[in-house]
Amino acid sequence: MDTLQLRAGGEMDSMIDRYQETVYGLALARTGNRADADDVFQEVFLAYCQCGKTFRDEEHRKAWLLRTTINQCRRVTSSSWRQKTVPLSEREDAPVLFRAPEENHVCETLQALAEDYRLPLYLFYFQELNTQEIAKVLAIRPGTVRMRLTRGREQLREALKGAYFDE
Repeated sequence: MDTLQLRAGGEMDSMIDRYQETVYGLALARTGNRADADDVFQEVFLAYCQCGKTFRDEEHRKAWLLRTTINQCRRVTSSSWRQKTVPLSEREDAPVLFRAPEENHVCETLQALAEDYRLPLYLFYFQELNTQEIAKVLAIRPGTVRMRLTRGREQLREALKGAYFDE
């Protein structure tokens, strides 16, 4: 119970401040909509608050948060309730807006990629993880990460051809 009280105080606030963009961005990239990303965000930090785990260093803590985020996303996206619902076609999530219109277009194109390519690209470029760290977070081999990065880049290049690439 002491661990919960410690994490409910100032440490929890600093953890949320430090990792909110990382957790929320990954949740949004994985789930594809803000409502589910919000739910995942809450569940991840609640799990952190309740786990009572001690971490070797900040990298270990970050890896735990990323892995927990992916697991929570998997629970949300594979729930039987979600599979039995029909999305409202008229309602769309408000898009995530960046300062430059080009960034918005790239983000939309990235969201349209299959998850196998979208997640490694997001973790590599937005979270600045290397292929070893991505492999650990996604529980796949580093070679698989490199292959998915290469194929994901090719798909992005094809989708953005004409808008940003002359080829």
